[in-house]
Amino acid sequence: MSDERYRGNREEEEYEGGDERGGRYVRRARVCQFCVEKIKAVDYKQVDLIRKYVTERGKIRPRRQTGACAKHQRIVNEAVKRARHMALLPYEGGNEAVATR
Repeated sequence: MSDERYRGNREEEEYEGGDERGGRYVRRARVCQFCVEKIKAVDYKQVDLIRKYVTERGKIRPRRQTGACAKHQRIVNEAVKRARHMALLPYEGGNEAVATR
């Protein structure tokens, strides 16, 4: 095995080795949408934008799922918490989440 595939460009999506079923899948690195769109601030009143970063149960999604950088993830977390306090977002999901217990 060569070390080249481990040091390769992480932003490319490709299959390595073997046939279609046996190949190893290299996942594409996620890019922060706030950095790409050059958004400096996230306001708690932008509920449609903030909902993308909250699960159906009301939990804040982690960086590894959203692809946000650390700086913007902190800003999103603060905006979600403020939106919850102002009752723009729920603290918990709907009754479906509670009914499963």
